[in-house]
Amino acid sequence: MSKMNKWVKVGIVAAAVVGTTAAIAGTGGTGGTEFTGAMTTIRDWFEGDLGRLIAVAALGIGLAIGVIQQSIMAVVVGFAMALALSQGPGVVVALLGGSLPM
Repeated sequence: MSKMNKWVKVGIVAAAVVGTTAAIAGTGGTGGTEFTGAMTTIRDWFEGDLGRLIAVAALGIGLAIGVIQQSIMAVVVGFAMALALSQGPGVVVALLGGSLPM
């Protein structure tokens, strides 16, 4: 199997997961506060010191693997993970929250 064919399959699976998640999230309704505390806790972790620690660790591990393998791709993956971890919760809340920040 060629590498391009593999990435096309990965992209299709990722698009299907994102599409299904978005469709299910849209049917959840707005009532109830059962998960508000958990959502606040996890968002605080990701946007706080724990999130920065994990982001820096991912970037550092990506740099180390990149040096060992002599490839920039591990650094790119580490950077992408760090960026997704630090900015992801805000993006998800903005997309699924039903309102745009002004």
